[in-house]
Parts: sequence; structure tokens; C-alpha cells
Amino acid sequence: MNNLKPIMFLVPVIALTLVIILYFYLLKQSTHKKTFKLFAFRVAILAFLLNLGWELIQMPLYEGSSYSKNFIAYCALASVADAIMVLLLYLGFAFILKNMFWVEFLNTQQIIFVILTGGTGAILSEMRHLSLGSWVYADAMPIIPYINVGISPVLQFMILPLLTYFLSFRGFKKYLT
Repeated sequence: MNNLKPIMFLVPVIALTLVIILYFYLLKQSTHKKTFKLFAFRVAILAFLLNLGWELIQMPLYEGSSYSKNFIAYCALASVADAIMVLLLYLGFAFILKNMFWVEFLNTQQIIFVILTGGTGAILSEMRHLSLGSWVYADAMPIIPYINVGISPVLQFMILPLLTYFLSFRGFKKYLT
């Protein structure tokens, strides 16, 4: 799990570039610039913290992991990449829906779409990282049949993005009137 390779940074760098482009495009379009900046900041910080917690909890599901300083740093680095992906998902939906605060008007179809998008992204990411040898699952990791990826990282991206958006949006409605 502690096997950093330059290729591992390709997708996060592309995602970060897209996040920056979408952020500034949406900021320019926003009529609530200060609120949008604050909300994006809250999403980024909360996404990092929630993902770091999840990474630390699921650490025993990976081969050779321990709660050492190096592995915790590795989890923190992974959580930065996770936060970038959560921001990309949020800003992508804001761009598509033409609403920076789309969480306020979530419906069942959008919730399902966010969950499926997060889950699909996690599956593809896990497949890529497993094939690169970035990490190996321990025997304790529950595996999704047929696609052979761990259920924990997939659930992470099915649950945490929406939880991040909901928690980040708390208290923002007063700024939008």
C-alpha cells in the first residue's frame, strides 16, 4: 500500500486541473461569489477529513498496512486525491445542472446518479490501482464478485460525496436568499 509511483498521480493531476477550470468558470457565473467560494472550501475540507477517517478505518483491509507514521501519511495523501475527486464530482454536477448549489434541490434521481457515478469511479480507480500494484487487499477485504474490487473503497465513494455535500450545505440557505 505504500508503493508510490509517478503514474499514480496522473489521474489526480488531471482531476485537479478540471477542478480548477470548473471552479473558476462557475465562480465567474455565480451571483453569490463569496458564498460559492466558502461552500467549495467547506466541501474540500470536509471531503478530506471524512475520507481520511474512512481511509484510516479501512486500513486493516489492505495488505501490509499498519498505523505507522508512513501509512497514515499515505492515507492522508490518498485523502487529498479523494477530496479532489469529491470536488470534481460536485463541480461537474454544478456545471451540468447549471446550479452551484444543486444540493439544495436534490431529488431521488440525482441522489441515485451521484451514488452510481461515485461507485463507478471508485470501481475504475480500484481496478487501475490494483493493476498498477499500488496496493493489495488483505484477506479481510470483502470483494465484489465478478469485478474483483473491494467493497469498502466503493462504498466510500457511494456514501461520502453526498454526506460531504449535505454537511457542507448546512447553514448556507440563509446566504442564498
